[in-house]
Amino acid sequence: MIDDSSRFSHIMPNQLITIDGPTGSGKSTVSRLLAQRLHYNYLDTGAMYRAVGLAILRAGVSLHNKREITRICNNLDIKFIHDGDATKIYLDNEDVTKAIREPAIDLIASDVSALDNVRKVMTILQRKIGSQGPLVAEGRDMGTVVFPEAQHKFYINASLEVRVDRRFQERQKRGELISREKVKKDLVKRDSQDMNRHLSPLRPARDAKIIDTTNLSPDQIVEKIIKDIVS
Repeated sequence: MIDDSSRFSHIMPNQLITIDGPTGSGKSTVSRLLAQRLHYNYLDTGAMYRAVGLAILRAGVSLHNKREITRICNNLDIKFIHDGDATKIYLDNEDVTKAIREPAIDLIASDVSALDNVRKVMTILQRKIGSQGPLVAEGRDMGTVVFPEAQHKFYINASLEVRVDRRFQERQKRGELISREKVKKDLVKRDSQDMNRHLSPLRPARDAKIIDTTNLSPDQIVEKIIKDIVS
């Protein structure tokens, strides 16, 4: 692994880097790699909403029950544990890293993230994490809402067909029996939900650097980001 820490010796301890983008754009892989190379903490906000979705699903609570969902969110203990290059997410002291990647959580996470009361609670928690040191924050509203003061903002995207291919391969690796057309349908639905919700819709921050990842490898994307930051 390349060590870029010497290239960042001038950065203040509260440095924030945000990476937003739609499903399949590569933001999760890129954010993890970037955090590793810079020795920064990594915040996967998508995993946080998945954890909330898992808690709500387990509780059998309707998404229309705003009061009960708010109660669940206020009482959740969500933690990220960094173990070498791996990051695990714990929900009330239970390792749910694998559980939140189950197919049933894919769309409920998008539904949950569209709820005002959930986003307000998660935003508070995300900002608390962001105050604890250098951070690469990955999500859909990191540069626009959660960390508008971030020193470096990026929005990464790719063509729809490439994003579908990436998502299809990812789900196949999980062992899922699913067609590419079903993956495309789910992805288009997720895009619509994320981009059209009234609170914190998915969009680039005005001062974000936009990167098309269609023909780039994760390492190439990371290098473009690093060059932009140090320039």
